[in-house]
Amino acid sequence: MPPTPLRFYFDYISPNAYLAWTQLPALAKRHGVAIEPVPVLFARLLETYGRLGPAEIPVQMRWMWKNILRKATLLGVPFHPPAFHPFNPLLALRVSSLPLPEASRARLIDALFSAVWARRLHVSDPHVVKQVADEVGLDGATLVAQAEVPEAKALLRTQTMDAVERTVFGVPTIEAGGELFWGYDDFPHLELFLAGKDPARPADVSEWSEPRPASAIRDRQPRSAP
Repeated sequence: MPPTPLRFYFDYISPNAYLAWTQLPALAKRHGVAIEPVPVLFARLLETYGRLGPAEIPVQMRWMWKNILRKATLLGVPFHPPAFHPFNPLLALRVSSLPLPEASRARLIDALFSAVWARRLHVSDPHVVKQVADEVGLDGATLVAQAEVPEAKALLRTQTMDAVERTVFGVPTIEAGGELFWGYDDFPHLELFLAGKDPARPADVSEWSEPRPASAIRDRQPRSAP
């Protein structure tokens, strides 16, 4: 039986998902596994867990852009500020969720990630999505039209809620053998896991699997800076 595919949960709004997608095919090839891309709506994950996204926290956002730029430069991956951020990724996610041959879906995902993070195109615009799909040999007009039907919208919602049920809390997340690896920076741990060299021993994981009793409760009311 072939190894279980790596489930790649992503949203085009995430620069780390872009970096992860550029590197994941080589990693999967090294370990003889396939990739199953799963578009999900990051905003819904944030709402589910009561979190803010990095772009909604100014100090974290400034750090994040520099962090991503460093990684992209070292990888030799094109990286330019997107036209807008945050932006509405729904159309791009729905188009990427449509039933397509595996190779066609991979080309489309490549092109849409590149459109946002290398070409600074606004993938919330149907004309842009059509153009990007046309450029990789797909029928952009048909894909955009199919993405607007209720079934396509429901599919993205289902994928997102299925991710929540699998305890996915952010993007990118890679699910491998029932384990979750979050973010491009988790790739070294994913590699060790796939090679059968996971440094997290089962006994240690079991010890940390239950929440610790709290001795203090943080005041969650917003405060002004000192």
